[in-house]
Amino acid sequence: MKENKKTVKFLWPYKRKNYLLFGVGVFVIIVGYLIMYLGEVNSFQSLVISPLLLLVGYLVIIPIALLIRQ
Repeated sequence: MKENKKTVKFLWPYKRKNYLLFGVGVFVIIVGYLIMYLGEVNSFQSLVISPLLLLVGYLVIIPIALLIRQ
């Protein structure tokens, strides 16, 4: 009896675009934390700008980088 062996080639689902978007997301998150650190406790940048950057980084850019397929 002859067996036909099929080889399955694994293709990594992430391309260069995914890694670039992920890097941008990490950069935005780092900038958000730096802005929070550098501002006063009750300043506009610590209470508004920094949390918005963190939300965009964590909830928009990183998931898009992981879910986008080409």
